[in-house]
Amino acid sequence: MNKPKADLFTGFSAQPIVTRDEIQFRVSDAPYRQITEVPEYLFGDIRPDDLVLDIGANIGAFCMRAARLSPHVTAVEPVTADLLEENVRLNHADVRIIRGALGTGKPKEISWDGYRILSPTHTLGNLIGMAGGCDFLKCDCEGAEWLIHPRDLDGIRRIEMELHLPPISVPPSPALLDYIGDRYTFSIDRSPVYSPLGVMGILHATLK
Repeated sequence: MNKPKADLFTGFSAQPIVTRDEIQFRVSDAPYRQITEVPEYLFGDIRPDDLVLDIGANIGAFCMRAARLSPHVTAVEPVTADLLEENVRLNHADVRIIRGALGTGKPKEISWDGYRILSPTHTLGNLIGMAGGCDFLKCDCEGAEWLIHPRDLDGIRRIEMELHLPPISVPPSPALLDYIGDRYTFSIDRSPVYSPLGVMGILHATLK
């Protein structure tokens, strides 16, 4: 399987950005979005023994905050993985990184703000296996969430997921929505932090 290509930038920033909660981020000169804050996600209920899976980690905004609550965090990222690795190292965070994306298991061209790479993809079930399990799932993968096989959610206690609509994604999966509706108490925040074309909202779900 082809490895993802290197990040498309010429170097890390000399000085990191420091957030209000004292997380450091090096950024690059590439024009794609590099996310340092994630106020749209609710994750204060992560437990110390939770296995946390962050799909679409970008440069680490969610996974490094999650790592303050649990030492069992796995981050999945196809495009900005070099920056993610640098920021995990910079913050001494206990985060394992998988270079790849959520998908069907076949290599796929991934686009992020106009940058395209050929990336390995993995089903959610395979990613959970690679992570050793999943109690808390955060997923922001530009529409690939609709490729999730509903049964792959079995055993996941909490879900925080950005939901997309065409043209960003394929049409929503009724089977996935029905599965979540049957087994989880949930709400969908329809006022995400930013409102690009194709965002339905943020799903907050807790296993019944």
